Amino acid sequence: MTTIMKRLLIAFMLIVPFIASAKIPDEEDIKRKIFDPESKYYYTNLMMRYNNLERLNDEEYHYLYYGYAYHELYKPTASNPSADELYASLAGLNTENPDQQQVEEILTYCNRALEHDPFNPTMLNLLVFAYGTLGDKAKEQAYFYHLQGIMETIKTSGDGRSEKYPMHILMFSHAIDVVTSMGLETRRPRIISRTVEIVPLAVPHEVPDGKKIRGYYFDYSRIYRNRPDGATFKRERTWQFNNLGVKEYK
Repeated sequence: MTTIMKRLLIAFMLIVPFIASAKIPDEEDIKRKIFDPESKYYYTNLMMRYNNLERLNDEEYHYLYYGYAYHELYKPTASNPSADELYASLAGLNTENPDQQQVEEILTYCNRALEHDPFNPTMLNLLVFAYGTLGDKAKEQAYFYHLQGIMETIKTSGDGRSEKYPMHILMFSHAIDVVTSMGLETRRPRIISRTVEIVPLAVPHEVPDGKKIRGYYFDYSRIYRNRPDGATFKRERTWQFNNLGVKEYK
């Protein structure tokens, strides 16, 4: 990890909830609601509101995120060249005093990358950073809410402490971003079954009940669901969270 990446670290320090409060995605429920034009979770409307930077509630983010698995544009095995261009452009970024051209490049690459992965926490986080740097408080706040909504959706989909109750993701990179957002250093993820991977921690993490967590488990089964014949997976690089600090918007 580069020095620049570490400078952009932000830890929301959100504790992964216990399974009692988890909202495990119910595929039949999700399909029924997102495809029903009369439903308040009708997918076309949810995505339109998301793209218009409206703040959604917890339920809406839940159906938006997991409903994307049924969207024709959901192609988790496809490459995301704009993300690669973004990482390359960040190599010379001065995080303390970025110039306007650098920030505008971030905006361009992030928006293009989101066309392939609209809920990518790394990209949403960098948009918070970029708009905050430019002084656009409205968009900084809007993307912060989107980032927080997506992260909480994943974190509340399971406690992540065991293979039995994993958190559910749409992209491999989302798992790394979730663990990173808790201020934890990760090791190389390992696939342990046809549906679950573990993201090991560099140092065991002690949670409030006194237990030590050595890694978090994620259900990646949606990634394989529509896998084309012969497709192989390449893990996306992830960008750690920026140093804007924890914000509280009213």
